Amino acid sequence: MNTGTFKQVEQVGLLKLLEHANIGVVIHTADTAVIYANPTALRLLKLTYAQMIGKDALDPQWKFIDPDGVPLPLDQYPVNRVKHTGKAIHDQVLEVVDSQHRDISWFSVNAYPEGKLDSNNGFIIVSFTDITDRKSQFSFADILHNTQDVVLVTEADNIKAPFGPRIVYVNKAFESLTGYTADEVIGETPRILQGKDTDAGARKRIFEALEARQPCRQKILNYSKTGTPYWLDLSIFPLKNRYGEVTHFAAIERDITQATHYSDMLEQRNADLKLMRSELEQLIDTQTQELKQKNSELHRLAYEDYLTGLPNRKAFFQLAESQLARMQRQNCTLCVAILDIDHFKAINDQHGHDAGDRALILAAKILRDSLRTEDAFGRLGGEEFAIASLANNQQEAVHVLERLRANIESLTHSLASGGFTCSIGYCTVTTTQLDSISNLLQRADSALYEAKHAGRNRLVGHTA
Repeated sequence: MNTGTFKQVEQVGLLKLLEHANIGVVIHTADTAVIYANPTALRLLKLTYAQMIGKDALDPQWKFIDPDGVPLPLDQYPVNRVKHTGKAIHDQVLEVVDSQHRDISWFSVNAYPEGKLDSNNGFIIVSFTDITDRKSQFSFADILHNTQDVVLVTEADNIKAPFGPRIVYVNKAFESLTGYTADEVIGETPRILQGKDTDAGARKRIFEALEARQPCRQKILNYSKTGTPYWLDLSIFPLKNRYGEVTHFAAIERDITQATHYSDMLEQRNADLKLMRSELEQLIDTQTQELKQKNSELHRLAYEDYLTGLPNRKAFFQLAESQLARMQRQNCTLCVAILDIDHFKAINDQHGHDAGDRALILAAKILRDSLRTEDAFGRLGGEEFAIASLANNQQEAVHVLERLRANIESLTHSLASGGFTCSIGYCTVTTTQLDSISNLLQRADSALYEAKHAGRNRLVGHTA
């Protein structure tokens, strides 16, 4: 840059800043000739300073393509748009073809005029960032999505149990084999597919390979959404960005369940067993149906409240523990609450225990109708119900509880014994305040005690 031009750039007041900027910056004169390019611009464009200076928008070395793959007209070049309109442009996405190496890069470009473009003191300043990785990621998505082998991609960061690594892509073969949809597993860890019989040694070898950023191949037992086991020939390899950094891991998985389970010995044994099959089928079918009915009844008795049909205390604690784990994965707020019917003893004493039962059944129905499908709730015993819900913040959680309280107050007048109200004590907790469900219920019970003594028919809350 000659002395006169150098002084002109200094007048813009950007030279020192531009030399150290991590974005490309090119300064043009009003007639589009390049008078300055910072080091980042030269690196991104793969040009030397001598190759840049003095070139204008008409130079054939510039080859720009729009996002639809159409060569960009000369008047749509960023510098020419600013020259012709005198207005700034923002975030114009361009594909730039390197004329020497035939490499393709994607840039997000901004440009604006500095000074008066119709005078010798005017400049056009163009800045740009490389977005090639973002544009080119999963460019073979159609092939991957429709291949018969399972394809799964995870992030390379935070690979440790229990939450990492996070799944960012699965193909249709994955959905077909596992029974999970992409929406269900994106953001989860592949560990949700493993079970008690998954070989610990295989899991350890996979983790060590991921930690070392190395490829690995393992035979592993996984489980579908319905709990069905299947065997995989699993091949994992790291994915690198254009700077050689490992950003993701890809897993190519082939279902080898049949090859694993149906050996020659098993086939011969199955042939022998067929002789017994016809005699045993009817007996097995009968006993299976009886067992299903008994198991269903046992499950209902073990986990369901006999009067309201809601989950009982034992079942609620299991549901609440699941909510606590989800809160840690999703980094949100967990609200644990206890709802108590006001003056329930008076309903029993004045109208009989049948009236009290009807009040409990109606309260349970209002809980089902008022709470969200993702909320956990159940009957703890007596006139007490418990709730464990996830929310973005405490205000959202309180809004759900207040709506429930108002619904109970307004929707219970159909009872012959008259309407009733409820009091709710709650406790909220975030990932920075982890505690057990038992302790959270104790805090909620303390808040319920305060709500009762403050006049009933209200919410009182504590934070962990």
